[in-house]
Amino acid sequence: MSYKPMDFSGVTTYPIATRKNKMNVKHDFAQPVRSGMTVSDLLAAMPNQLGAQALNRIIDAVVAARAKGKPVVMAMGGHVIKCGLQPVLKALIEADVITAVALNGAGSIHDFEIALIGATSEDVGVVLHAGNFGMAEETGAQINAALKEGVAKGLGHGESLGRMILERELPYREQSLLATCAKKGIPITVHVAVGTDITHQHPSADGAVIGAASYTDFQIFTSVVSQLGDGGVYLNIGSAVLLPEVFLKALSIAQNLGHHVDHFTTANFDMQQHYRPLTNVVKRPTSGKSHGYTVTGHHEIMIPLLAAGILDRIA
Repeated sequence: MSYKPMDFSGVTTYPIATRKNKMNVKHDFAQPVRSGMTVSDLLAAMPNQLGAQALNRIIDAVVAARAKGKPVVMAMGGHVIKCGLQPVLKALIEADVITAVALNGAGSIHDFEIALIGATSEDVGVVLHAGNFGMAEETGAQINAALKEGVAKGLGHGESLGRMILERELPYREQSLLATCAKKGIPITVHVAVGTDITHQHPSADGAVIGAASYTDFQIFTSVVSQLGDGGVYLNIGSAVLLPEVFLKALSIAQNLGHHVDHFTTANFDMQQHYRPLTNVVKRPTSGKSHGYTVTGHHEIMIPLLAAGILDRIA
């Protein structure tokens, strides 16, 4: 079958003045960047588009939530903790911006090791084939002991570790997010999947204790989520699977028990956007009157920028 070139002479066009555009120099362009700008100046100078627009709207939502007395929850994967952002997060906690923290098991382990020795994140490739990955005695023994003691007192995973760090006066406790939250008296919950954390490899591990501690934290976390409606903010930072799933289940339970959780803000910060955070944090929970945002970038850059923007705007 052969084809002749199509004749385009009959194609219709329209005046560009009648077209709707997504970008407008009057409203959307960046402003000039100059030396000596404040963080607020820099954020205001960013284009009113895409990631910059999302970041500014998230900051606005956080500031509005705290002015209204609504929760601001920060859920984080292990990478956020092991790249040294505790001082940034601590500043937000001490300014009463973050009202609750949720971690996966890896996040709590990195935070504990920082409190204990001021260092964390072993070179897995070097020690894996020798059978030594995750086998540091103090990490497994002390965390598992703290959980046993805490569960006996009815405490959850996060509070058990935070209290232990404070009570034992670990050398670098001032750098610990667990200790900061325990000292401040705000919820810090830890949500584990048995078998995913190095502490589960140790002979001191007790599955019943691990389950009880994490289940208590799930109940506490659900209580926090139940209060997000009408202005709260939920930030998922660097957890691609576990915490988005935990959030979705907690939200379902809260709704089931009669808490109308709507008209709140969610956001997912990560180096790349994954299915579960996009679906279970940004899209499904915000299908009513809520708003969901995504910000893509390295945590060690984006989280200080987020925190500085919030604190600058509050001040």
